[in-house]
Amino acid sequence: MARYLGVMSGTSLDGLDIALIEQDEQLRLLATHYIPMPVDLRQDLLGLCASGPDEIARAALAENRWATLAAQGINHLLTTQGLAPDAIRAIGSHGQTVRHEPARGFTVQIGNPALLAELTGICVVGDFRRRDVAAGGQGAPLVPAFHEALFGHLGQRLAILNVGGFSNLSLIERDQPVHGFDCGPGNVLLDAWIERKQGQAFDANGAWAASGSVRQDLLNALLSDPFFAGNGPKSTGREVFNLPWLDAHLARLPAYRDEDVQATLLELTASSIIDSLRQAQDGTEALLVCGGGARNGALMARLAALLPSAKVASTAAHGVDPDWVEAMAFAWLAHCCLEGIPANRPSVTAAHGLRILGAIYPA
Repeated sequence: MARYLGVMSGTSLDGLDIALIEQDEQLRLLATHYIPMPVDLRQDLLGLCASGPDEIARAALAENRWATLAAQGINHLLTTQGLAPDAIRAIGSHGQTVRHEPARGFTVQIGNPALLAELTGICVVGDFRRRDVAAGGQGAPLVPAFHEALFGHLGQRLAILNVGGFSNLSLIERDQPVHGFDCGPGNVLLDAWIERKQGQAFDANGAWAASGSVRQDLLNALLSDPFFAGNGPKSTGREVFNLPWLDAHLARLPAYRDEDVQATLLELTASSIIDSLRQAQDGTEALLVCGGGARNGALMARLAALLPSAKVASTAAHGVDPDWVEAMAFAWLAHCCLEGIPANRPSVTAAHGLRILGAIYPA
C-alpha cells in the first residue's frame, strides 16, 4: 500500500487541484485541497500560450511560481492530514500546459518538478505527455487508461466525459481496448466570453447561457472547423480554440446579443461531444461526466437531451467526486511510472506502442 499525491492545473487556469490517494489492488481517495490561481500568475501563464517577447525567461519565472504554489498546497494538505513527506511515495504533477502541438511534434507543460521535489521533500513524477508524443502519439488525452481502471468494472458500454477547458471522452466496452479523444472546447470559450462581456470567471450553472438563444448560423460556422471532422486520435488546445478564433467567425455574421453567443457556445460544447460520441460508440448506455462541466446544470441538461437513449450523470453517481478525477489520475500515473506500468493507450493517442510515461525527480 502506497500513498501518492496528484497535482492538476488545467487549461481553465482557475487553480490547482491536489488529491491524496492510496493505491494497492484498489485506489482510494483520502483527501483533497484546492488552491485558486493568483490573478497575476494566471495572466502570465495565459500570455505564454502565444508567442511573445522574452518567452524563455518568462516561462522559467512562471513555472517557479507555479511549483512554489503547488508546494504550498501540498504542504498544507499534509499538515491537515498529519502526514510527513516520507509518508508519500511520489507526487504526480501534470504541470501547466502552455503549448500543445503534436502535429509539429511537441507539447509543453511547465511546472519545474525539480523545484517541487526540493520544496516538498517528496519524489516528483512529471512531464507525462512528451514520451507519448515522442512515440508518434498525440500526448493527450492521458486519462482514458485511468478511467478504464476506475470504471471498467461497471460492465457497460460506457463513456466517461471530462469537461475542463477542453472536453475529452473515454469509451469503455467489454473486451475492447479503451478508446478516447478530445472533442473540442469544453469551458474555454464559455469562460473567455463571459469574462470579456461581464468580468466573470465562469458562467455559474450555465445561467447566462440559459438566458440566451442558440444561433444556428453561428453554431454551423463554428462546427465547420476541420477539427470536428473525424474521431481521432486527436487532441486540441488554446492554439486552435480561442477568442480570436471566435471573433473571426463573429465578424463574418450578423451581430448577436451577448447571451445568444454564450448559448451558442454552450451548444457547441454539448453538440460536439454528443456528435463525436455517436460516431465513435454506437449504443452508449451511460455517460458519466467529470470536471468543472459536471457542475454546469445547463450543459448537463443539454447533454441529456441530445443523448436520450443513455443515462447521463456525474461520476458522483458511482462514488467519485467529479472535481477530483483528473488530480487522482495524475497521482495514479505517478504510481504507474514508478511501477514500470505503461499508461498511455495507442488506441487513444495513436502512439507506436505502449510506453511508461513520466520523468522522475527524486526527493
